Amino acid sequence: MKVGLTGAGGMLGTHVRAYFRGLEDLEVPTADRQTFASGRLADFVDGCDAVIHLAGMNRGEDDVVAQTNLDLTRQLIEALEARHSKAHILFSSSTHIERDTAYGTSKREAAALLSDWAQRNGGRFTNVILPGVFGEGGKPFYNSVVSTFCHQLASAEKPTPHNDAPIEQIHAQEVARRFEALIRDGTLGDVRVQGHNMTVYGLLDALGSMHNLYAEHIIPDLREDIRRDLFNTYRSYLYPKHYPVALTLHTDPRGSLFEAVKSPNGGQSFMSTTHTGITRGNHYHTRKVERFLVTGGEAEIKLRHLFGEEVQTFRVSGERPSYVDIPTLHTHNITNIGDGTLTTLFWTHELFDPAQPDTVAEPVERV
Repeated sequence: MKVGLTGAGGMLGTHVRAYFRGLEDLEVPTADRQTFASGRLADFVDGCDAVIHLAGMNRGEDDVVAQTNLDLTRQLIEALEARHSKAHILFSSSTHIERDTAYGTSKREAAALLSDWAQRNGGRFTNVILPGVFGEGGKPFYNSVVSTFCHQLASAEKPTPHNDAPIEQIHAQEVARRFEALIRDGTLGDVRVQGHNMTVYGLLDALGSMHNLYAEHIIPDLREDIRRDLFNTYRSYLYPKHYPVALTLHTDPRGSLFEAVKSPNGGQSFMSTTHTGITRGNHYHTRKVERFLVTGGEAEIKLRHLFGEEVQTFRVSGERPSYVDIPTLHTHNITNIGDGTLTTLFWTHELFDPAQPDTVAEPVERV
């Protein structure tokens, strides 16, 4: 199945693209700003069985936001008509359609344009109405209040919310899973996606507690998916400057001791030995919290954002125990660069499930 994705470079688009990359039966061409600007949108939609339309503008001058969102939708419709497409279009709408703001109004009008296209051309249309969406890679003061608070806490700033308003939030990976289900089920019409109800102060309390615990080398309670998603988003703003994190080594005549993992989650720990020059890993995760901790030997841990080029390298040693908690959406590996055997402790917050491994092969260094 060929599923096109507009707005692939945005926060939600990045998460949808990463999730779909792990589905072997889907081909996912993408359209970014250059695709729209260069007139190549018709080539992009050609042959697509479905198109997820995420391209849009969230914040800015009211008239610019409204005009941008409508223009992008009209361009998509023109491209669909140029190729006589009958694809299944899934539009990323918002609960803001209930408000008479420029953003909300433009989302309503864009959905109406796409619905009219489907009726006139025999296409299929699903209006996916989303609450607030957050996730790793979100822009502070733009994408979500979650992104703003996480950025401020990670930067040692004090968030100052103005009121304790009720909010509804959903993680971008959950949205990606919903899109997949809607495509496979062929669901049409208006679909209101439910998120998690909370308040601004409640959100800040949860993130603040995670921030304080993590500063003490404690992984917070992640047994609820929403807490895992909030923690993954928070720690994404710590990377890469925060790592590797040195642990206190307690030494006496008997030898040495250090605390490797402290968490109420349980999870799964395992040890590995790696021969000189051998590399382990070269995969990424979309939800899993994973810790690398070298206990003996010398190693390099390398990471690259799934859709980036820069490779981040951390040199670690069993002589100076330090951990690196792997960020989601980053492919990673570890290589024994020493002369002897490398021993490494790995920990994840969840037990390994072969049916849902959340481990997708991807080389760190491109050939």
